Amino acid sequence: MWRKIIKKLKLYNLSGKIFITCWLLVSFSTISKSQNFFTPSPIQNNNRLVPLLITEGGVYAGSMIGLNVLWYKNYAHSSFHLFNDNKEWLQMDKLGHMLTAYTIGRLTSALYSWSGVNHSKSTVYGSALAMAYQTNIEIFDGFSSAWGFSIGDMVANTAGASLYGLEEGNWGEQRISMKISFHPSMYAQYRPDELGTTGLERSIKDYNGQTYWWCIAIASFLPKGNKVPQWLCLDFGYGGEGMVGGTQNPIIYNSNGDEMFFDRYRQYYCSLDVDLTRIQTNSGALKAFFGTVSFIKIPMPTLEFSRKKFRFHLLYF
Repeated sequence: MWRKIIKKLKLYNLSGKIFITCWLLVSFSTISKSQNFFTPSPIQNNNRLVPLLITEGGVYAGSMIGLNVLWYKNYAHSSFHLFNDNKEWLQMDKLGHMLTAYTIGRLTSALYSWSGVNHSKSTVYGSALAMAYQTNIEIFDGFSSAWGFSIGDMVANTAGASLYGLEEGNWGEQRISMKISFHPSMYAQYRPDELGTTGLERSIKDYNGQTYWWCIAIASFLPKGNKVPQWLCLDFGYGGEGMVGGTQNPIIYNSNGDEMFFDRYRQYYCSLDVDLTRIQTNSGALKAFFGTVSFIKIPMPTLEFSRKKFRFHLLYF
């Protein structure tokens, strides 16, 4: 049973990232040579809003139907029930939920603003769509006998959508944003069925190589007129290492038949970063691109604290 649950958790995070990927494609699907195309409309523009709503509905419905056909139909249904997975993967999967909700809210809100919807409504619509998407999947889980509705996942989903919505509501900007970085780890080779076989699969499945970041725009918290660049950020990150199983590591053997032992531990990071959305440019296309990829952490010198020791990375991915 636990193997099915772990695989399902991987696919869940994959579904959210697929939704984000589709949404990125939507963002650029109607790119025009006109510079004005990228400029947000000052008033509601139905020539933009209507196609956006149609596309949004198609991506939403398509991803839900696809997930149900490819995954849920293979398992028996049951009465609605809860499932506690809070101890798995050193809570890295929870941060994946949080980032997914945050990013969906941010990207969707930006598209509504581009269509001329006012700021407050764009924020509400973006946050609501993020919560609706995540909640639908949790409800699917609740009626499946293989797992159940995860309160921990819902807390993480709510935290991600709320982080975006509350910042926009209170500050009118994202002073604290969420990002992700990834580097290949040594662990996927020992459990490729769980951690991925290709580079793309491992970037999604292998939590050992993922780091989740909270990025603070320094200048936004200082008095006006300060000399700190608006784009400069101080980041705090969290990661996990040594995980080849959800709650504990199964017995693993190397090619020589020797048993492998991996120490599971947490990692804490501090790094500098660049908020691409705060870089001043007159290019609307460049602004759109910066906003689209803003959830990816830029490699920078980084200080790591783990296993009661500090370690410096000249360039951390």
